[in-house]
Amino acid sequence: MITAIYHCSIKIISRGKGKSAVAAAAYRSGEKLLNDYDGMLHDFTKKGGVVHTEILLPKNAPREFSDRSTLWNAVEKIEKSKNAQLAREIEIALPNELSEAECIALAKNFAQRTFVDKGMCADVCIHNPSREQENIHAHIMLTMRPFNENGTWGEKQKKEYILDKNGEKIYDKRKRTYKCKSVPTTDWNYRDKAEEWRKAWSDFLNSALEQRDISERVSHLSFERQGKIEKPTIHLGVSATQMERKGIFTVKGDINRKIKAENDRIHYLMKQLKAADEKIAMLKEIPKEESLVDMLLRYWDNGKKFAEVRGHSISNLKKIEKFKDVAHAVAFLQVNHIATISQLKTKSVDTKATLQNVKAEFIPKLSRITELEELLNNYDRYKLNKAVYEKWQSIENPKKKQRFYDEHYGEITLYQTAKNFFKNRMNGGKLTQKAWKSELEELKKSSAMDKAKISKLEDDIAVLETIAVNVERLENYEEKQKSHEKKRSAELE
Repeated sequence: MITAIYHCSIKIISRGKGKSAVAAAAYRSGEKLLNDYDGMLHDFTKKGGVVHTEILLPKNAPREFSDRSTLWNAVEKIEKSKNAQLAREIEIALPNELSEAECIALAKNFAQRTFVDKGMCADVCIHNPSREQENIHAHIMLTMRPFNENGTWGEKQKKEYILDKNGEKIYDKRKRTYKCKSVPTTDWNYRDKAEEWRKAWSDFLNSALEQRDISERVSHLSFERQGKIEKPTIHLGVSATQMERKGIFTVKGDINRKIKAENDRIHYLMKQLKAADEKIAMLKEIPKEESLVDMLLRYWDNGKKFAEVRGHSISNLKKIEKFKDVAHAVAFLQVNHIATISQLKTKSVDTKATLQNVKAEFIPKLSRITELEELLNNYDRYKLNKAVYEKWQSIENPKKKQRFYDEHYGEITLYQTAKNFFKNRMNGGKLTQKAWKSELEELKKSSAMDKAKISKLEDDIAVLETIAVNVERLENYEEKQKSHEKKRSAELE
C-alpha cells in the first residue's frame, strides 16, 4: 500500500540558543569536526545511519567551502554576535516508494533548485530509515549570508536612510544623526518564504511520485487549509519513534493511535456518504402520483418475488431484519418530509454539509483537550516536585548536594522536565490550573455532544444508502417485469 507522507520542517540554528553550526554539521554528517570559534571538538563518527553527504555551492561561493569543516567554521567566524543566526535547516521526509539512490537525487535536486540557485550553500545529509526515524529523510543546512561577486561574504542587511516627502534625509537632533532603517539584502527571511519552500517540496515530491506512476499525492497545506476534517497525527520525535519501534508504547504514540482511529472512522463515513450520493444520483425521478414511501413499501411487498427470481427463499429471520430496515427508512422519509428523488438528493447534500460542520468544530476540541491534559499533567509534576528541587538548589555543600540529588533524582528530573515544558509552551505566561480544569470539563461535555451528533449522522447516512439501494432494486425488478410482460404479450399476439 502506498503511504507517501509529507514532512518539511524549517528551523534556525542560533548561537543565542547555545547551538553551533559546526556541531550541527558534524552530527548530521556523522563526522568529527573542530569548532575554531570555541575550540570544541564534535565527534559523531560512531553515529551511523548516514547514507550520503554532499555540499552544494552557488556560483560565487569559494570552492574550498566544499569542505564541511571549512564552510561552517567560516560561518562561525563571520558571525560575531553572541546571539547570531548561524544557519537555516530544512528537514524533509523522503518517500519510501523510491529507491535510496532516487531519494538522494530528489533531495539534491530540491536543494539545488530551491536554495543553491538562489545563492545559498547547502549541506545535504541523507539519513537511513533504520536509524532515527521511520522514513528515510534529509537534513539540508543552509548558509544565511549572500556572497559578493568576488567570493567574499555579503551583508545580511544594509542601512537605508529614511526620506521625507521631498526625498530628503531626515535628521534626528536627539541622536545627532540621520534617521535610517535596516533593510534585508535578501528575501530569505521573509515570512512568506517558508510557505514557498514547503510548497516547493510538495511539488518536487509529487512530481517524483507521478514519474513512478504512483497515484498518491501530498500537500504542504494543513488538513484544515486543505478543507479536510480529519485530525493530523503529531510528530513523534526520535526518542518516541525508537521506543515505539521496539514495541514500547509512548504517550505520543497513544495520541496518534487515537487520532488514526478517529481518522479511519471519518474516512469510512465519508466513503459511505459518497457511495450513497452516487446511488441516489443514478436514480430516476419518480412520478408525482407516488412517493418514496410508496416505493419502499412496494419493495417490501415484492421481497418474496425478489427471492424467487434469485432462486432462493427468505428465512423468517431475514424477513424480520429486512422489515426493520424498511420501517426505519420509511420513518426517516416521513420525519424529514422527503417524497421525491430530488428531495432525497438535497437531504444527502445537507447531511454532508452538516457532517463537515460538526467535524470542523469537533476536531479542534479534541486537539485542545489533548493540549489541556498535557498542561495539567505537567502542572502536577511541577507542583508536587518543586519543593524537592528548591531544597536541592539551596544545598551549598557539593557532597551533600550530590547525595541529595542521587536520592531524589526522579523528583528533580520530573520537575525540570515540567519546567522546561512550560518555558517552551507558555513563553512566560501564568500557570492557570483552575482555568485549565474548567475549560477541559466544558470541552469534554461539548465533544460528547458532538460525538452524539456524529453518531446520528452515521445513522442518517446508513438510511440514505438503504433507501437508494432499495429503490434501485425495485426499479430494476419492475423494469424486468415490464420487459417480460411485453415479451409475453408479443408472443400471444
